Amino acid sequence: MTPEQRRQFVYDHRTAIFGYTRANHGPAMSVVYYSADPEEIVVSTMAARAKAKAVTRDPKVSLCVLDEQWPPTYLQVYCDAKLETKFDFVVEVMMRIAGVMAGTPISEDARPMVEEGARAENRVAIRLRPYATFYTAPRHVHSEADIGPGLRHQTSASVPW
Repeated sequence: MTPEQRRQFVYDHRTAIFGYTRANHGPAMSVVYYSADPEEIVVSTMAARAKAKAVTRDPKVSLCVLDEQWPPTYLQVYCDAKLETKFDFVVEVMMRIAGVMAGTPISEDARPMVEEGARAENRVAIRLRPYATFYTAPRHVHSEADIGPGLRHQTSASVPW
């Protein structure tokens, strides 16, 4: 994939596995919805959740962006993360992600309810700045006929975002 294709893959999808380091155990992963634009990727979470605490402790995180199709295709994105607590931005992120989940932008009429939810759940946003990606072209067996020289895997490496 070219850099443009990798970015487009991120823009065209909506779910990812959010990976981060834990304080006392191995790495943790959480399924998230996200919103992306050319400058950053954003995720919404509660301040009391492990993702928010982990970003404060170690800003290096990863997203495994999923295509939600079978066979699964994904793109690993390595990011520098920053916790954002500005209420208006947090609500804007929640509105964007609700639109991503619904498949269409959410009406401004819903903003008061989203604001109420943001306050009640003590929501924060996580700003993600991608700096590298990791991609391996998918190989899948649809039938026995697929087994052969065309089903060879290749090595991969991190490449700049």
